[in-house]
Amino acid sequence: MRIQFYFLLFIASITISCQNEKDDYIPTDQVILSNVFGSKIDLNNLDSYQNNDIPSYIRFSNQGNAIENDKATLGRILFYDTKLSTNNSISCASCHQQEHAFSDTAIASTGVNGMTGRHSMRLVNVGFQPSTNFFWNERVNSLENQVTQPIKDHAEMGFSGENGAPSFDDLLIKLSATDYYQVLFKHIYGDIAVTEERLQECLSQFVLSIQSFDSRYDDGLLATGNPGPGFPNYNMSENRGKFLFITTPENGGAGCVSCHVPPEFAIKNNIHNNGVIATIADPNVFDHDNTRSPSLRDLENPEGFINGPLMHNGTFTTLLEMVEHYNSIDMTNQQLLDPLLFDSIGPNGPIGQQLQLTDNDKTALINFLKTLTGTDIYTNPKWSDPFAD
Repeated sequence: MRIQFYFLLFIASITISCQNEKDDYIPTDQVILSNVFGSKIDLNNLDSYQNNDIPSYIRFSNQGNAIENDKATLGRILFYDTKLSTNNSISCASCHQQEHAFSDTAIASTGVNGMTGRHSMRLVNVGFQPSTNFFWNERVNSLENQVTQPIKDHAEMGFSGENGAPSFDDLLIKLSATDYYQVLFKHIYGDIAVTEERLQECLSQFVLSIQSFDSRYDDGLLATGNPGPGFPNYNMSENRGKFLFITTPENGGAGCVSCHVPPEFAIKNNIHNNGVIATIADPNVFDHDNTRSPSLRDLENPEGFINGPLMHNGTFTTLLEMVEHYNSIDMTNQQLLDPLLFDSIGPNGPIGQQLQLTDNDKTALINFLKTLTGTDIYTNPKWSDPFAD
């Protein structure tokens, strides 16, 4: 009996040992995520996306669905995942880079089957504008609809279903077979189904969370409570530039405020052609009459380098070139120029804008625009690449 007892005890100890060893290799949801993202994604300690500080003076907040931390977290992963392209080489972040205020320094961005037709916009404060239309030509009416369009674009991320390319349904199948998406969709939605509506919801919430309200302009506005008076944290040139920006030409200013109203500095509704008409590929081809530009915030990074060429075709590579354009707009061959840019109507039609800014005025305007740059957007880990080492 004693021998039998010790034999059974030996068998039991082996069984328990094997079970413990097996348990060590049973991946939990968090282990699956940790294997891919390290400590960057923790289901029990998510980054905060829904409680960003929005100043009380911000007027527009077209954010659609309220941001939820878990959905924005999934949106962050989708945003940086190259699996969203047909050849696993391109992510949303390839064309919208955090270090450049979520834009691209190239005029046209590289896709899986070619180049983009227009320059990649900076994704700064996209939820804080008077309109809910997106893209340079305003072709979609919500951010939810916008975020999956580049994925379906044949040149950009390739899931177009064109010319033998995989379809968007193929992408859904691809993501459904990925273990970390099974974990995340189950955690958020209660099942592992990957649908376009869920991708749109999560991607748009992440993009909406990318906010920049920590510039020197914000500090000055908080100090004065009024955008008109000189800001105590500005030098003379910066305050001169602010005056020129917010004052109409009739009153000695440059009238920038007519299209880009502080404090959002987003473009107003129903603004049309600004005199930059060419496509990237051909300066003789007209593109386009409606313009939905990004906010003027974060045109440069904190080091003073421009975050990417300006306008839909990247035609300007410095702030001075942009100011020079608006200082003297030639009406020759211009189509559908926005009336706000007419100085007057002459015998032969509209006369292009002639602001007659001095060199000091141009410098002042540029110095003011530089004060619209924040810092947090460039370094905050919650907007960074979760796949990075």
